[in-house]
Amino acid sequence: MRILLDESLPRKLGFLLVGHHVRTVQQVGFSGLANGKLLTAAAADFDVLITGDQNMEYQQNQAFLALGVIVLVAASNKLESFLPLVAELLRTLDGFVPNTFTSLPKQ
Repeated sequence: MRILLDESLPRKLGFLLVGHHVRTVQQVGFSGLANGKLLTAAAADFDVLITGDQNMEYQQNQAFLALGVIVLVAASNKLESFLPLVAELLRTLDGFVPNTFTSLPKQ
């Protein structure tokens, strides 16, 4: 799966997503794009955006979503806060439904 990591997440998280092609927002030149523009730009080359932005789901119309979004909910934006979510994230990616929002951990 082609994955884009949002700039709110630690870059090193991408190394833990074994079996997937992961790039960061910074690597592809999308830094600073607002959420709507970021989703539009990302849809051309990626299957899913992984973000820590818990408001994104409520700011975007899912009917027009051109790629999937996974929101990681953690205590901070440090890598250590996301480590407990990696196994669940990998399972979610394996069965991910395109063009949907998913939050992890699941509430």
